Amino acid sequence: MEEKEEYQMGLPNGVGEQMLAHAYEKFDIKLEQTEFGPMLIGEYDELVKVKEFLANAIQERLNELEGE
Repeated sequence: MEEKEEYQMGLPNGVGEQMLAHAYEKFDIKLEQTEFGPMLIGEYDELVKVKEFLANAIQERLNELEGE
């Protein structure tokens, strides 16, 4: 069985616990606490999807706040 290479991605500012929980459930990733802060670990393609998901979630939240 071929082992896939794993990558790390730091969390951008503005990611809340609920967003992170949804990303963790939806994608095949792991969350690790490092000396540099929380990191998402997974295959490159999966992390790209997570990045897009989190960017969209942050943008939706900002749009909600602007509408208040």
